[in-house]
Amino acid sequence: MSSGKDLKPSVIPGVTKLYLRVPLDRVGVLIGGRGAVLRELEGRTGVKVVIDSEDGSVVIEPPTPATPVYNLLKAREFIRAIAVGFPPEKAWRLLEEDQVLIVINLKDVVGSSINHLTRIKGRIIGEGGKVRRNLEEMTGTYITIYNDLVSIIGDYESARVAREAIEMIIRGRQHSTIYRYVDRAMREIKRKRITSLWLKPYNP
Repeated sequence: MSSGKDLKPSVIPGVTKLYLRVPLDRVGVLIGGRGAVLRELEGRTGVKVVIDSEDGSVVIEPPTPATPVYNLLKAREFIRAIAVGFPPEKAWRLLEEDQVLIVINLKDVVGSSINHLTRIKGRIIGEGGKVRRNLEEMTGTYITIYNDLVSIIGDYESARVAREAIEMIIRGRQHSTIYRYVDRAMREIKRKRITSLWLKPYNP
């Protein structure tokens, strides 16, 4: 059996790197005024982020071998959220343990017809943003539409319900039908969570 000294670090500074690209119109949001958002991201995750503002390429690196891989992945999810249109104040939620980012590319689902994409996005947003707002309130998630991407931030179960609701909208289901589905699904999630709390063993 090997000792702890024989174990290699899970990350290697200068070697371990995560790469992604951010649209040029989102680079400024990621950096923040006087670099405030970028500094906060590095401070909260303990990673190093290098941004090329010319082409939007981003590199995430561990400063030390002790940097958890988890932190690199969380930093990447935050940056992905900014890239798909979320403001930093909503994207920070992804640094919490049980939060996920789901991205739906409408072109992959409905094709590239501009008229069709515009109609679908209009149904998801609703008049004055009402539909999107209702879905956010009912599921406790954040939903944004940027170009042809519809993205969701939330805990895994709630985000899954929000995604199914959006897919129902894309398939042409009535909003009233969708709201009934979401209401039932969220009630079931809450019921399961309450039950799991009751079933947890008591350890005095």
